[in-house]
Amino acid sequence: EVQLVESGGDLVQAGGSLRLSCTASGFTFDDYAIGWFRRAPGKEREGVSCISNSDGSTYYTDSVKGRFTISSDNAKNTVYLQMNSLKPEDTAVYYCAAVPFVCGYRYGWYLSPGYDYWGQGTQVTVSS
Repeated sequence: EVQLVESGGDLVQAGGSLRLSCTASGFTFDDYAIGWFRRAPGKEREGVSCISNSDGSTYYTDSVKGRFTISSDNAKNTVYLQMNSLKPEDTAVYYCAAVPFVCGYRYGWYLSPGYDYWGQGTQVTVSS
């Protein structure tokens, strides 16, 4: 059974940091790329970042560049999203998702229809 399990969401003050984890099982982790998406209240789901486990390529949406860092521990089948300098506008449910081979394999890495597997999400709330 394929599973993606997110963890690490919490309530934090603006300027603070969180590290989200996405642990995968049920598929060959090294053959997939993992993306992070978020959905804020009243907004559409947004691609945040993506990492290709095959070559380590990384991608970020403009609003998080310089603040968020995505990384992967292939031995643990886990992808991390380190989030620093958090802002209230980062408040959202964060999801991880898996796409075969590389970020953007089917569509742009930031487009959710390209991903095969999804986690249930973890809530991040940033207070001002």
